[in-house]
Amino acid sequence: MKTTIKLLLGLIIVASLSSCGYNSMVTKEEQVAQAWSQVENQYQRRADLIPNLVNTVKGYADFEQETLTNVIEARSKATSINVDADNLNPDQIQQFQQAQEQLSGALSRLLVTVERYPELKANQNFSELQAQLEGTENRISVERGRFNEAVQEYNAYIRRFPQNITAGMFGFDKKGYFEASEGAETPPTVEF
Repeated sequence: MKTTIKLLLGLIIVASLSSCGYNSMVTKEEQVAQAWSQVENQYQRRADLIPNLVNTVKGYADFEQETLTNVIEARSKATSINVDADNLNPDQIQQFQQAQEQLSGALSRLLVTVERYPELKANQNFSELQAQLEGTENRISVERGRFNEAVQEYNAYIRRFPQNITAGMFGFDKKGYFEASEGAETPPTVEF
């Protein structure tokens, strides 16, 4: 009789654990980590294009050195920030995002400055690098969207009952999102 009770109790425990959502939480957390790695992958692709872009621009002797220096420094800062995929909290993501925004700003200033150099704009190598950079920016946007979708699915799952109990017991915490840059809600003013 004791053996039967122990066996029955064991089956009840196993059955209740299978519906607690732990395995699903692990799967969803891994999906968030995978989506984050794709975001980092695309940012790394952009960072890898920058030295070639800078070297191409450097070939034009009268090009503004300060602009190039700003791009190089922003790239260095952006690549030095590492975010642990297992601990994606809003502060880490914001710090990462700010460094990437500084690099985006420096690249934008570089590309605006290039407008003053028609011979550089006509350079095929520069044109190809610029096209690759634009494509990479689009990929970054797509991967950030996918990351936010994975985070939303994970966060919603761990907050639902009864998974919220399991999440609390096993330390599954909410993940942070990529958010729009400050001032992004205001459209730029275009004047002619």
